[in-house]
Order: sequence, then structure tokens, then C-alpha cells
Amino acid sequence: METDLARAWLRAAAAAIEVNRDHLTRLDSAIGDADHGTNMHRGFTAVLQALDGYPAATAGDVLIRAGGTLISRVGGASGPLYGTALRTAGKRLTGERPDPAGLAAALADGLAAVCRLGSAQVGDKTMVDAFAPAVDALRASADAGEDLGTAARAAAEAAEAGLRATAPLQARRGRASYLGERSIGHEDPGAASTALLFRALADAAARPAG
Repeated sequence: METDLARAWLRAAAAAIEVNRDHLTRLDSAIGDADHGTNMHRGFTAVLQALDGYPAATAGDVLIRAGGTLISRVGGASGPLYGTALRTAGKRLTGERPDPAGLAAALADGLAAVCRLGSAQVGDKTMVDAFAPAVDALRASADAGEDLGTAARAAAEAAEAGLRATAPLQARRGRASYLGERSIGHEDPGAASTALLFRALADAAARPAG
């Protein structure tokens, strides 16, 4: 992942979140505080502003800058969780041209940091349910020698499958966990926004920034 591609990823993510802001809010209205779409939109709008004119030397610099912005500008759980994921991944991407395996390792680090921060694991009905299968798919594609576009597409598809799999789960973490069995039957909003981010990565990889 080059610096231009990292920027293109975040631009695509911001655009996807803007389009899906109301959908994310509706998901969060059912089992959360009804602010996930608003918070994510605010955060990624701030990310674009923070990256405008920022002289990043590596893709890692881009992600670290974006993550720090999310942590400082977004309330609720979204800012710290997504911000930590991006900052942690960015610290691994120190080279100028990380390959798919390097990106998979960086995002695995980000996932581990999210799990520690949120005390969450797969099956808890959180963003981890989309993030973890996406990382697994990205790593498997990298191990198979596939290029970044193919690997990112596999990761996006795995994240979307993980999102769908949250619907029958009972939430065990976050605000939704207070609802008990009433959380069953709803997709998790954090998993939904995570799936948007991995689809944005796939889109950016398919259309490298010029």
C-alpha cells in the first residue's frame, strides 16, 4: 500500500460513510444510542481535513494521522476504536511500499488493539465480527500470492459476510448488550461501518489514486 492508495482508501471510506450515514444511524437506533452514523461521518470528515496538505512519507503516516484525528474528534466508542485500529496499523506500515502480507499484518495488529480496548471477540456482536474475518481473508489471499486488489476484495466480502452474521447474535459488549435478547435480529452498526471501510479499501485498490 503506497501513500496515495492510503489516502484514496480514506477518501473512499469517507464517501461511503456519508452515503450510508442514515443507514448506520438506523442500525444504531435499534440497539444503540442512534449516533453511530453521525459520529462516523463527523470523524471521517475531520480525517479528510487533517490529511489535506499533510506531507506523509509513508502509508503508515497517513493511517496514524487519520487514527489520531478520530480519537480526538469523535465521541462515543467509535473514535477510540477506529482511531486505535488505524494508528496501530499505521505503526506497522513503516516501509514505502507494503505488500498485501504487510498490510494484513498491520491490520491484524489493529484488530488486536481493538479487541484489547473493547474487550471484545468474535461472536460478541461488535465491529470485531466484520474486522476479524476480513483480516483472515486478507492474510489468506496474501499467503496465496494474490495481488492487493484481489486480497482487498476478498477482505471486503468476508467483512460483509461477518456483518450479516451479526444479525442472529445476542450482543455481549457495548450499549447493545444491555438489551439482552432484544438485540437479536439486528445487524451490528459497528460491523456495518467496518464492512464499509473494507469495501472502500477494495474500491481504492481497484482504482489506484492518480
